[in-house]
Amino acid sequence: MSNTPLLLNPPALKREDQLLQLVENRTAYTLNNCEFSIYETHQAAFDVKLHFETIAFTAMLRGKKRMKLEHKTGYFDYLPGESVLVAPGETMVIDFPEADEMPSQCISLSLNPEFIESSLNSLNYHLPKTDETSRWTIERNEYFLFNNPSLASATHNIMRIAMDDNSQKDLMADFALKELLIRLMQTQARGIVEKSMAKNKSRIGFVADYIKKNLHQKLSVESIAKMAYVSKSNFFKMFKEELGTSPNDFILQERISKAKELLASRNSIKETAFQTGFSDTNYFTRVFKHLVGVTPKSFQDKTIFYK
Repeated sequence: MSNTPLLLNPPALKREDQLLQLVENRTAYTLNNCEFSIYETHQAAFDVKLHFETIAFTAMLRGKKRMKLEHKTGYFDYLPGESVLVAPGETMVIDFPEADEMPSQCISLSLNPEFIESSLNSLNYHLPKTDETSRWTIERNEYFLFNNPSLASATHNIMRIAMDDNSQKDLMADFALKELLIRLMQTQARGIVEKSMAKNKSRIGFVADYIKKNLHQKLSVESIAKMAYVSKSNFFKMFKEELGTSPNDFILQERISKAKELLASRNSIKETAFQTGFSDTNYFTRVFKHLVGVTPKSFQDKTIFYK
């Protein structure tokens, strides 16, 4: 979905006289099953390489990087509100074109592979997914992620625990890491659905595709559950497990996401409401403002102004 990624609250930048180096200065916190690091860059630099031996979850806090995963991707901008999953043995190749004026700050979590395997095995054994075609697994090719509230909250929790002076931090970190893994997998699943990679390969993929194609119609969760050949209660459970949200919230988010596209294309507010399944324009306006923060007209005026 094309929702705005959620920004993380970054810790304060260090003063330059506190840094050991101006490019990718690292402050590390070691825990039982992960190593949490904060990287700061205060000087423009290019072709900087950062290698990870184990799987690593990274997130941008401030500034801008231009980077690629060596031998895997071309260059892309890496901005606050975005996260990148780095597979074991991969190398980030990074440019910092604006760090002189705008220092960059990011975090990385290098995860113990045995802890990951144990956590996934436990989930698949004790809490198997309702959709028997799906398993709890980390998709290494779904590496570029936009932070949503659940992923951002789990990331904040790890940051807080790692930087806290608490004798029980290793125990608390293990629980927090398990939550982060679940939120990561749910965020990946939503990305895969968005790219239509899951079409017809799972019930959720089929259902999500159907919803996207029928936003202009009245969508009944009960009737959609029947299409997926599951009970209504199991459908809610399956959706929450896979995507971390309820079917009703997913439908509403998709309606508003589509509405933003239509408004940006200069469709009228009345027509936009109709095409996204709202029979009442006033109700559409209230929902849009609640989720986006501005009215449809304000959003459209601002979008057209900046085009």
